[in-house]
Amino acid sequence: MDQTTRGHFTQLHSTDAESRAASFMHLLELTQQPVEWAYEVWDELLKLLREGDNHQRAIGVQLLSSLAKSDPKQRMLKELDQLMAVTKDERFVTARHSLQSLWRVGTASPALQKEVVDRLSQRFRDCTTEKNGTLIRYDILEVFRKIHDQVQDEQLKQHALALIETEEDPKYRKKYSGLWKDLVAKKRGAKG
Repeated sequence: MDQTTRGHFTQLHSTDAESRAASFMHLLELTQQPVEWAYEVWDELLKLLREGDNHQRAIGVQLLSSLAKSDPKQRMLKELDQLMAVTKDERFVTARHSLQSLWRVGTASPALQKEVVDRLSQRFRDCTTEKNGTLIRYDILEVFRKIHDQVQDEQLKQHALALIETEEDPKYRKKYSGLWKDLVAKKRGAKG
């Protein structure tokens, strides 16, 4: 890892929100493609999940999610529980940013896709009593849509649509369906 990149990782620990955010954005951009230095920072990012403030916890999950494509040892399969824990963070914005980034993990490999989908499907079923349950459900379905768009998995689409059908409130069922409307309309239009 070059010194500039290392400097940006150091800035993630800064109390200066502006410089921390700038470094995070730079690192997120770098990790859009596989990088060779993922394991040099992997444990440091895991530590942020446990010991960082709410901003650092969200940053840790988002960067680890982005690094999942740079994980030939498939460590993420063992570490996914730690990322999932932050999706239930006491600070809802931290939890939400963490949850929304999991699509990157789900596109890294078929095994990770299965794990992410299984865990988030269970979360979809369990979160109805949570304070922001409808937002969590929406975010989960959006994660599924982003995974689907990357891997073109018809079974995932059908799974998401089946989850939507379990929503009892028609208002929310309609809102959730909006995420998939274009794909359902295409399919219906192709039959007609």
